Amino acid sequence: MTRTASLATAAGFSREQRRALTVLGIAQTLGGAGMAAGITVGALLARDLLGSTGLAGLPAALYTVGAAFGAALLGRVSQRFGRRPGLALGNGIAALGSAGVVAGAAARWPVLLLAALFVYGAGTVTGLLARYTGADLAPPERRGRAAGTVLFAMTLGAVVGPNLIGPTGDLADTWGLPRLTGPFLLAAVAYVAAALVLVVWLRPDPLPPAPPREPGPTRAGAHRTGRPAPGVITGATVMITAQLVMIAVMTMTPVHMADHGHTTRAVGLVIALHVGAMFLPSPLSGLLADRIGGRRVATAAGAVLLGSGLLAGLSPPASTPLLACALVLLGVGWNLALLGGTALLTDAAPPENRAAVQGLADVGTSVAGATGGMASGLVMGGVGYPLLATAAGALALAVIPAVAMSGSRPT
Repeated sequence: MTRTASLATAAGFSREQRRALTVLGIAQTLGGAGMAAGITVGALLARDLLGSTGLAGLPAALYTVGAAFGAALLGRVSQRFGRRPGLALGNGIAALGSAGVVAGAAARWPVLLLAALFVYGAGTVTGLLARYTGADLAPPERRGRAAGTVLFAMTLGAVVGPNLIGPTGDLADTWGLPRLTGPFLLAAVAYVAAALVLVVWLRPDPLPPAPPREPGPTRAGAHRTGRPAPGVITGATVMITAQLVMIAVMTMTPVHMADHGHTTRAVGLVIALHVGAMFLPSPLSGLLADRIGGRRVATAAGAVLLGSGLLAGLSPPASTPLLACALVLLGVGWNLALLGGTALLTDAAPPENRAAVQGLADVGTSVAGATGGMASGLVMGGVGYPLLATAAGALALAVIPAVAMSGSRPT
């Protein structure tokens, strides 16, 4: 957390703002552990309980659909009551969902398991929504770096979480629970701790409750017709496409590896590297968004995601290092798209309802993730992992740069 504080100091933040970023960093580290641990084994747990590889993408679909509802809910809560209640509520929901997954798997009750995955997803979106809180604390020319700093704080927990599959599985086995529920035990504890940190220490609120809206001239960032500004649409589209691509490939990689004899520890290592790559470059991606603009950063993301898809599709199934490299590129490309899209959307959204607009954008992102998660299992069951990964990379290159650069033309 020292890095969080030092970056805030360098940016000329007040003492209260530095303290808020430090508290956010602690909560993000805890939340990162909960998010990554659950994502790593969700597909494997569902396949074991449902007995179908074609349905292995269902957990990703459910918790990303849940994330869509969570993003809308938490965006509105944050707009009305402030960021602290919104983020604390989200972490509490994630903890409840994690506990429900454990209970559903232990009882071998698929309905409870799937419902709990939905609730879990509704809460896990909190970690991504927190990037907007970092932007609240920064002047416009430093919003990218502030948002990146908050995402960077998730790195430690996100990398450590998947590597605890073995120890938490041992603990679950000792308690008479299925081994794959171990990461969700960790997630429940981590999210409860994150919620408590935010409730107790995130003061003053980075985004005070919004005052009642008064009639007046057209808001900045919106057209006279009331339609969203081009930057909002462009930023949202970039993030939506990257999420669809990333979820589709990431969800099926553990299944692909397990089918070719890789151990759960090897799977955990690859996913840990991937999740680390999703968040570790955040300060650099945010800096690039501030310096060269969100559109150029998003364009670069499309090329990186293409490289990831090609490498994943062409790698020998038995090669852990090559699959790990592909998943690292997948994480980096997603990070560039997320920070580039966030910069475009935040700059264009009107201040009086910015949190609600941000939440709605993340609703679209979550729906795209749900689509990618569900479709990935069906595609892999039909044509295999190599074609799935290659097609996902091609989609990123076709959509993201085109949308990003078209938004720079006069409208």
